[in-house]
Amino acid sequence: MNQQQLITELIHIVGDGGVLSKPEEILVYEYDASFGTHPPDVIVLPTTTEQVSRIAQLAAQYQLPLVVRGAGTGLSGGAIPLKGGILVVLTRMTGIRSVDFRNRRAVVEAGVINLHLVNKAAEGGYTYAPDPGSGRVSTIGGNIASNAGGPHCLAYGVTANHILGLKVVMPDGEIIETGGPLADALGYDVTGVMVGSEGTLGVVTEATAQLMPQAETVRTLMVVFKTNVEDASAAVSDVIAHGIVPTAMEMMDGMVCRAVEEAVHAGYPDDAAGVLLIEVEGIADGLDETMKKIGEICREHNASEVHQAATAAERAALWTGRKSALGAMGRLAPNYYL
Repeated sequence: MNQQQLITELIHIVGDGGVLSKPEEILVYEYDASFGTHPPDVIVLPTTTEQVSRIAQLAAQYQLPLVVRGAGTGLSGGAIPLKGGILVVLTRMTGIRSVDFRNRRAVVEAGVINLHLVNKAAEGGYTYAPDPGSGRVSTIGGNIASNAGGPHCLAYGVTANHILGLKVVMPDGEIIETGGPLADALGYDVTGVMVGSEGTLGVVTEATAQLMPQAETVRTLMVVFKTNVEDASAAVSDVIAHGIVPTAMEMMDGMVCRAVEEAVHAGYPDDAAGVLLIEVEGIADGLDETMKKIGEICREHNASEVHQAATAAERAALWTGRKSALGAMGRLAPNYYL
């Protein structure tokens, strides 16, 4: 099959507006957030599971490589079509099909942005726990493919811990459904096999995600270490050793803090050797003692400042800074690679 025949077949499946093949269009999709690049032969943007199935059947029939892409924020090169072929981009599959607050679950298409699901869940007093640094732009499908985590995975786990079921297009185009609306679905854990498979086993087009209630109270600390970053590392270990498991605990060295502060003005010190962001959640009356103990432990490891965010806006700014760290480093060194 030549290039024009392939394009014609794909247009027949998704329509003329869903196929990209011009050189300038190909250029945009030949890389993700990782280091490598390679152009696909053609790009197709389906809007339904059935269209993805037909594309997979076409690729299988003519033995063409098929690579799947979400927002392209991955750092492992999973969206780079190293052997060309068809690049299937799922960013037009953005439907939040249902949100069931009573049973704490939502059914979403693969192209839904992580933050959009979080915001939708918040309307009912719930949240979707996985919060990767790219959550403002990364898609649920991409999060599933890479088993994304985020700062709060320390307490709540990664994507695999919050997905109840999937709709998947297999390499031959067969559409299967895994798991179900209950966390203890019977049978083999095919959902668990698919999550983190980087698109090598099938194309996830829809997911049933588990929601959890928003915390009653959230407290966030910024702990500053002026002497050396090793003190911050020791404090992390000691907090855990005391039986305290924060919702999130993230460390940044001085260079990252300065880069972030210049980029997004998150409120980080410019003279620190290291900074910890520590967050705890729970019932308000029970948090004061926990926060006090964490502060004591950090001071035992030479913390020069233990600052608690006073407002929700300050808390949000601190976490925005942490999640902007990679981009901030890119401002200092455009060839920086994580």
